[in-house]
This record gives sequence, C-alpha cells and structure tokens, in this order.
Amino acid sequence: MLDSLIGFSILLLLILVFRVPIAFAMGLVGITGFAYLQGLGWDNVFDFRWTGPIALAANRIVDTSQEYSLSVIPLFILMGNFVTKANLSGELYRASNAFLGHRKGGLSMATIVACGGFSAICGSSLATSATMAKVAMPSMRKYGYQDGLASASIAAGSTLGILIPPSVILLIYGLLTETSIRELFAAGFLPGLLGILLYLAAVRYVVWRHPEYGPSAEKANFSERVAAMRNVWGVLLLFCIVMGGIYLGVFTPTEAAGIGAGGAFLIAVMRRSLSWSAFFHALIDTGRTTAMLFTVLIGALIFSDFITMAGLPDELLAFVKSLHLPPMGVILIIVGIYLVLGMVFESLSMILLTVPIFYPLVQSLGFDLVWFGIVVVVVTEISLITPPVGMNVFVLSAVLDNVKAGTIFKGITPFWCADMVRLGLIVFVSSIALVLPEILYR
Repeated sequence: MLDSLIGFSILLLLILVFRVPIAFAMGLVGITGFAYLQGLGWDNVFDFRWTGPIALAANRIVDTSQEYSLSVIPLFILMGNFVTKANLSGELYRASNAFLGHRKGGLSMATIVACGGFSAICGSSLATSATMAKVAMPSMRKYGYQDGLASASIAAGSTLGILIPPSVILLIYGLLTETSIRELFAAGFLPGLLGILLYLAAVRYVVWRHPEYGPSAEKANFSERVAAMRNVWGVLLLFCIVMGGIYLGVFTPTEAAGIGAGGAFLIAVMRRSLSWSAFFHALIDTGRTTAMLFTVLIGALIFSDFITMAGLPDELLAFVKSLHLPPMGVILIIVGIYLVLGMVFESLSMILLTVPIFYPLVQSLGFDLVWFGIVVVVVTEISLITPPVGMNVFVLSAVLDNVKAGTIFKGITPFWCADMVRLGLIVFVSSIALVLPEILYR
C-alpha cells in the first residue's frame, strides 16, 4: 500500500501545487509507478526499466482510442451542442414558466424544471448552467427576484446535468468500472426526478420564509400553455426516442447516441437555427471536448492500472476488514471523503481519481456498483455547488453581471440541504436507484 500512497501523494502534489493538468499528472505518475514496480527501488531512481511501462501506456492509449463503446461520448456531446444551437433551452424555460411562473417563486421553479429537461439532452452541468443563466436570469430580474434565489436556482438545477441520462459522467463511471451503461442510465432517472422535486421544495421554503424574494409573475392562459408546449415537442420526442430505445433494449447506448445526434441535427435544421458557422462551431466544440475527455480518461486508466498493480485495492480491503466496520459504515466514510474532496476538486477530476480506488472495495463488500455509481454522481453534484470550488457557482458568477460568487453561495444553502436529504435517501434506500434497472434488465 505504501507504494500506492506515495504515488497518490505525488499526484496530488503535481495537481494542487505545480498545477499540472490532471490528465498528464495521472499519466506521468502511472508510467513512473510502473517503472518503479519493475525497477530496483527509489534508491535507484535512474535505473528504471522503461520499456515495459511505456509499452503498457501505449497499449492503453491505442486500446482506448479504438474502443467502439467510447464513441458514445462524442455523439452525446454533439447531440447536446445541436440542442443548444437550436435554442431549445429557451423553449423549455418558456414552457415551464407557462405552468409555474404565476406561483410564488414560480420563475425559480420553472428554471429548475427547465434545467432538468435541458440537462436530459445536454448531459453537462456547466453547459446547462451557462446556457440557462442567459435564458432565465433576465426574466427573474424583471420581476424583482432576489439575486441569491435566482442565481442559486440556476446553479442547483444545472447540477442535474450529470445525473439525468444521458450523462457523460455516468458514461465515464461505467467505463471505469465496466458497469452496464443501460443500467446506469435507468438508475439515474428516479434520483434525478427526486432532485427536481426536492429543489422545488427548497424554493417553496425560501419564498415561505421571504415572500419578497420570489414574486409571482402573470398567469398564462390555456392557449399560451398549449403554444408553449407545442414548441418543445421536438426535445420531448428526442428524449423519448433516445432513452426509451435504450431502456427497452431497442438499440444500444452507442446507437442511441447516434440517433440522438441525428435527431438533434434535424430539429435544429427544422427550426432554422443552424447556420453553417453554427454547424462548424458545434463540430469544433464537440471535437475539443471529446479530445479533453479522452485525454483525461486515458490518464486515469493508466493511473488506475498502476494502483491495481501496486495492490492498493486488495490492501485497502484488508485494512477495512481489520477495522471490523459494518459495510454501511464503510460507505458513509467514503461519502464523507467525497464531500471533503468536493471542496477542492472539480467533479470529473474527483471521479477519475477516486473511483478506481473505491469501486473494488465497494464491490467486495457486496454493494451494487450501479447503486454506488449513482451515489458517487449525487455526491459529485453536491461538490458543484459546495464552496470554495463550486464550479457551477463560478461559471454563473462569470456569466452574470453584478452577481458575486458569495451571493450565489449564500443562496445555494437550501438547495445544498435538499441535496443532502436526497443523498441520505439514496444511500439508505437503495431501491430509489435500483428499482428501474431491476424491472427492466434483471
């Protein structure tokens, strides 16, 4: 275990102190760790046998790049980019506002529902946060919403982007743990819906305590509601086709991603919102994001291979068993570690660093890896709005004028508490996450 801990310490030093990009830091530590395990020890640091480690790393790069199942990542990213270009986020917000805007805090509630719907297609929390800030914030300011409630509802609602399928984070978790993507997508649906309901309850609590924070807007009539729903038929149909096809086994996640990307392209064309420049920008952004994710994923896999060869998972299991803790006690400790790491690490980095270490331990204790994946993603969602490194908060602070990060963090407190309630429910009532996978696939 000492070798693994030294490697992990060096990795943290490279990331936090020297600001080395996480992908290169993990790859460097992984390759050097391989060399150390095959060499003569730290006292002969320049006598490493590099041929084997470099060959293993090269094989990992080639195998990952040629992995057919990984094509699902760029396709879902492309689908989200086409949806963004089609301005469906604005239509989703208007539809939600037509049904909820007349209530106290209704615009915040509409924002949360629209974030849930948009994230179901986009799959990215940061993209949802930046997009919905431009769509929802002007309306809430127009009706005199307090900045803390308005911005916090966007920041919290946007976290749903990494849980409600299709989710890039769930895809990466499934690839790291070799867990069924279909089951992970099915497992993420009810916890995502629960998150929306608890966020709506948080808004109701805030406007109950401070009615002036969320004034009512005009009530839409029946014809206005019908017109608003008519404008979102495309995104609803696309979601039903993509996710329904996966859930029912009509096509694989990769095939579903291709159909989703093609469907999103057709919707953008039909709405006449996809110029040639917007089309090429969507492709370029997809390529840039995919390259970043693949680089990080390859680095994580190399590092994971190193800690596995060093025996950290087996030694960690033996250490935990020696403590004579109940299995649920171990899970609570892991959740606590994630909550602490979420204060200093970005969500993707946290998952890539920790999942290869924890999932063999969790599996050996008899827990379902699909359930654990949902727990990890929910904790990661919490990290997106947890100070001092709440990425959604800082994205909003950069996008919104005259709204400081401190204002958003202060307004986020009720939503953070709602997330902790949801986390507790999922941890202790595993059926919330597992009921759909068990019905559909087991």
